[in-house]
Amino acid sequence: MTELVPIPSPGAAVYYGHPGSPLVVIVHDWYGRLPWLDPYATALASQGYRVVVPDFYGGFATIDAESAAKLRDELDAGLALAVIDDLVAESRLEGSTRVGLIGFSMGGWIALLHAQGGDADAVVAYYATLGTEEHGVIPCPVLLNLAENDEFSPGAEPDSFVARLEDHGTPVTEFVYLGTEHSFANASLAATLDNRAAALAFARSASFLDKHLVD
Repeated sequence: MTELVPIPSPGAAVYYGHPGSPLVVIVHDWYGRLPWLDPYATALASQGYRVVVPDFYGGFATIDAESAAKLRDELDAGLALAVIDDLVAESRLEGSTRVGLIGFSMGGWIALLHAQGGDADAVVAYYATLGTEEHGVIPCPVLLNLAENDEFSPGAEPDSFVARLEDHGTPVTEFVYLGTEHSFANASLAATLDNRAAALAFARSASFLDKHLVD
């Protein structure tokens, strides 16, 4: 495996903001918990959220797609969902009454799966959907930040996913960022990063969370 990069807090969830504030769980993409997530989380925390970023790769991240695919294939999705359950439960004990999820690519898929459990008040997915075979009712509002140039497996195309959400009565907001590719918000990947689209997607995500998590 090439380009494996140890991250500053191996295997641990990192918290930002004040306990008791509305919780936002950020779920990393298939590249792992790369450093760019620190300023993303800090920016959200500065707006009044308790933010937590778990690490599902045991302290490793990469900027190499082949290595990322191997890490993703070794991920236990059920365990990842259970970790999010525990983080939410712990934060509720600290006073967080509302919960939002933000996931990127693989992390968006995990966030959408978790939202089906009914423990989230809002979920944001970047360049991610659910396929027909894994899609259940998501009982909270959904925001999708999608790249213009992307590929999805059959049955997981955004139009199909949005139609299913609407059929289930799930409020859904969809934005497509022109000229972008998958991972356009990942600031650790120079080849696909689009700073303007990333900034706009962050602003829209923060506004969406404010609407659904803040009184």
